[in-house]
Amino acid sequence: MEGYITVKGQIVIPAELRRKFGITPNTRIAIIDNEHEIILRPITKDYLKKLQGSLKGSGALEVLLEERRKDREKEDAKFRRA
Repeated sequence: MEGYITVKGQIVIPAELRRKFGITPNTRIAIIDNEHEIILRPITKDYLKKLQGSLKGSGALEVLLEERRKDREKEDAKFRRA
């Protein structure tokens, strides 16, 4: 199956694939550069449901909380200087 690129750089995805993956107008697409290929991943409700819980036990929450703590400290330091 093939699609094509328009003169404006838009990608035409065949209707069969749009139906299969639930792609409708205004569906957001993740574009992934994988060195020798480009991966287009539609971000649909089904896709987001499949991701739910995928980071459990990976330590991602701790990393996020630490980054937020650092950001808060930077903001507090700005206000103290002002």
